[in-house]
Amino acid sequence: MQEREKRINLHATPEQMAGVYANFANVSHSDYEFSITFVRLDHEGGEGEELQGVVVSRVSMSPKFMKELMDAMQDNYSKWATAQSIRDLPETPPDEHSA
Repeated sequence: MQEREKRINLHATPEQMAGVYANFANVSHSDYEFSITFVRLDHEGGEGEELQGVVVSRVSMSPKFMKELMDAMQDNYSKWATAQSIRDLPETPPDEHSA
């Protein structure tokens, strides 16, 4: 029997679609789940060696979903890196002998 492709219908508020900015993440795990805590860290203005940050989101997930997320992130990063390397190629000067 052929498996039917499922479609996902998502609903989000404009605020959720705007997203949040994070420049630091902490990953932790237990026997049952992984958690990623996303933080907006202020690299300036900290006194001493302590940096100030704000948790912008925390996501907990099953180990199976964590593996799927890592695979999706690796795939997307690879596509992004390929596009970046193509953009960074020097332009080839036109061949003077071609007509």
